[in-house]
Amino acid sequence: MSLSLAVDAGGTFTDLVLTDTASGHTWIAKTPSASDPTEAVPDGIAKVCDAAGAGRGAITSLHYGSTAALNVLLTRRGATIGLLTTAGFGQILHLARSQTPGPLVGWLSWVKPDPLVPLELTREIPERVRADGTVEVPLDTEAARRAVADLAERGAEAIAVVFLHSYANPDHELQVRRIAADLAPELHVTLSHEVLPEYREYERAMTAVVNTYISPSVSRSLQAFGSRLRAEGLDCAVNVVRSDGGLMSSDAAAVRPVETIISGPSGGVAGALAVATAAGFADILTLDMGGTSTDVSVCTGGEALISRDTVVGDHPVRSPSVDVRSIGAGGGSIAFVPELLRGLRVGPASAGAEPGPVCYGRGGDRPTVTDANLVLGRLPAGLLGGEITLDREAAERALGLLGSDLGMSVHETAQAVVDIANEKMAGALRIMSVERGLDPRDYTLVAFGGAGPLHGNALAGLLGCFPVLVPPAPGVLSAYGFHTVGHRNSFSRTLIRELRAGRDEDVTKAFAEMVDRAQAWLDAQGLTGGVLAFTCDLRFLRQGYEIEVAVPTGDGGEVLIDALAERFRSEHQRLYGFVPEAPIEMVNVRVEARGPAPRSDREPQTVVPGDGSAARTSTEQVYEQGRWVPAGVFERERLRAGDTVAGPAIITQTDTTTFVHGGHVAVTDAWANLLIAPEDSG
Repeated sequence: MSLSLAVDAGGTFTDLVLTDTASGHTWIAKTPSASDPTEAVPDGIAKVCDAAGAGRGAITSLHYGSTAALNVLLTRRGATIGLLTTAGFGQILHLARSQTPGPLVGWLSWVKPDPLVPLELTREIPERVRADGTVEVPLDTEAARRAVADLAERGAEAIAVVFLHSYANPDHELQVRRIAADLAPELHVTLSHEVLPEYREYERAMTAVVNTYISPSVSRSLQAFGSRLRAEGLDCAVNVVRSDGGLMSSDAAAVRPVETIISGPSGGVAGALAVATAAGFADILTLDMGGTSTDVSVCTGGEALISRDTVVGDHPVRSPSVDVRSIGAGGGSIAFVPELLRGLRVGPASAGAEPGPVCYGRGGDRPTVTDANLVLGRLPAGLLGGEITLDREAAERALGLLGSDLGMSVHETAQAVVDIANEKMAGALRIMSVERGLDPRDYTLVAFGGAGPLHGNALAGLLGCFPVLVPPAPGVLSAYGFHTVGHRNSFSRTLIRELRAGRDEDVTKAFAEMVDRAQAWLDAQGLTGGVLAFTCDLRFLRQGYEIEVAVPTGDGGEVLIDALAERFRSEHQRLYGFVPEAPIEMVNVRVEARGPAPRSDREPQTVVPGDGSAARTSTEQVYEQGRWVPAGVFERERLRAGDTVAGPAIITQTDTTTFVHGGHVAVTDAWANLLIAPEDSG
């Protein structure tokens, strides 16, 4: 037996999915997270291996996704780092783009965050490369040596080297790396042209600085993770999930951790796409609701939308990532009434795993969304197969105290808490769809995460995005998604030139160079059957922003310029509603290499219409639309393909609970998904 293990270390729970690579059979485990993301892994490994009846030696590969890099950046607990810049550009992080957030007078209340590198650890080095790659001022190697030695003496753990136009000629940055290796080999060194070989010096500087800031911590975390795995008897290849949904080796992740900042959410999108496309849904909205936050995204035509620009806290990062919007609305989000406004609020503060919601009985005293769902009767008395017993009376006391300030009953307060959380999530989904010219009614909502299936039906009612698809194991879908993707890497370069009709040899040559690099990477990884995807960034002349467009190519590999221009105009029209009469300018060319994804041997089940009565275990009272109504309770494992469950209904399983509202039905399809839709939808 050859097994592959996926681990998703979240803020509240750590999810594990063990897969038999031959049969495709899976086993899942879920365990509360710890302050150190790696601490919960041994317990989870023991659970999932016991469930599979397999020894740890049978695990041949492990895919790991966590919030380690993200947390280091958000909490500003990274390394003490230095910055080397071209002479005259030492204040690049302070000047940024000279923009302030908010309305016209936003600068009055905005407190500018301190850069990750203070000026006292910034050194300007005499050197200058022009935009075409020619050298105007040679590198002052003695100044570079003094700067590196001084920064090391001042306690810098790592340095970022950001020289002007190094994307066009990286020689000066490479020389500094050699100098650092000679003078201070213990220093982590990030070269800007390696993390982002594209123009725009501020974005390149920020990406390099962020990578430098989190690199030592992430490197130590991955080393500790590897040590824990070996202590547990695992000696296998470890891959880390990238922000764009692909995989990279743990060694590569230690060098370029900036590419893993949102690895967990990207796995959820990959898993949602895998189950949805198998069921025949190519256009989906994803809702990943966990204990701390909710991540939403949109996928069109069976592909996730990839963003090149991400803002993490106050830090803009230019690195490929699944286009995900995160909000502070999870099962652990705390409900409260602020003193000044005296109106009910939910989140973004979260009770987390410790102490957790009031009903966990671990010392939490502030009501959460989970407490509200329990009081409304939508949650069973135990979670994780009974591992966590929920205290309904404690939740009622906490919500009753909150409601007394508002003149509301316990159950009215609980309903209001759930409604506010739903509206916050619906708002995030509207931003991802409506504000991009997409109609959510044309999409299927895939609800997953520990709390997503509880709220999916209500959100689809607000947005009209039926059916709601609840995967077979929604509580661990992010971890499952790690099993559905292959290794991935992106190669790019800046090539600013006007598009001209006909054949452009320079553009074709630039892509050929990227193809050679991508193929060399695939060969070095030992990957056969890889796929190359071609894109480029285009803009109309004198615009200050670009649109990434897929590049059409001919049989000989040449770029079809006319088709590319038409594709760009169509995309500009869709996004902005107009197409200016202006020349089109190419900015960056890009080739993405994708290793083969694992194949699934799952077969659809035979659909036999049924009422699900064999899976019904009891009838409970739930609070809905201001009154108590009876709801059937069903065990999901006992539902068969074709079974239809009429709402209101509670469908329980080890990793989550699904709530079906009155007037809706949940049908189990051939792939064991639940499809929730209004009764009269046909």
